[in-house]
Amino acid sequence: METDGEIVGQINGLSVIEYPGTPVCFGEPSRISCLVQFGDGEVVDVERKNELAGNLHGKGMMISEACLAGILDLPSQLPFSASLVFEQSYGEIDGDSASLAIFSVLISALADLPLPQNIAITGTIDQFGLVHAVGGVNDKIEGFFTICQRRGLTGKQGVIIPATTIQQLSLSNDVVEAVKNEQFFIYPVEDIYQTASILFDRDLLEEKEDYAKDKEPISRLIQKRIAFRSETPKKGWLDFFKS
Repeated sequence: METDGEIVGQINGLSVIEYPGTPVCFGEPSRISCLVQFGDGEVVDVERKNELAGNLHGKGMMISEACLAGILDLPSQLPFSASLVFEQSYGEIDGDSASLAIFSVLISALADLPLPQNIAITGTIDQFGLVHAVGGVNDKIEGFFTICQRRGLTGKQGVIIPATTIQQLSLSNDVVEAVKNEQFFIYPVEDIYQTASILFDRDLLEEKEDYAKDKEPISRLIQKRIAFRSETPKKGWLDFFKS
């Protein structure tokens, strides 16, 4: 996984690995990728399709899709299909704590906007875009911090967490010192709008009439891409043989 640079359609999610029957657990970052192409609007959850994800994960996936379509006022039939993968994940996953990360990587792929790889994210969302608490937040933060620390802290790395979990934080001394010294950051968020502002440094929805060209709101970029794809004629493979 990457902890530096920017990539379109790739985000660092946060999960917790538990050993049944023991008190041992630790945080593990997960690389989540999304690819979009011409299609009929279907979002394929590769983990779910291969029976590597549980019902709660499936619920979070559907909420992310509903939130995306509702808040961005997207057409019911997008000219795209998307595939979502938890890369190099070979065990079963469950829970909806990745729904904020899934929402973010979807809009990155749809708007063709890069995501910062120095920030990891956890949180569950509802259909209105509000971010809610998740479990294991301390382990998740420390898991990503450990990787960043071993690779070298840059002063730009950090994690996005639900604001409602702030009172749960009980972090190691290393993390606390790094945060105090502004070598590592913790960003508490209440909704998807704050999340988009941190990840993309631009508004999610249009809030004013004029924007600089490099600060166009995400919703406008997605609508432009949808319009372009809708107007572009699709070609089948037989078209290449026609003179």
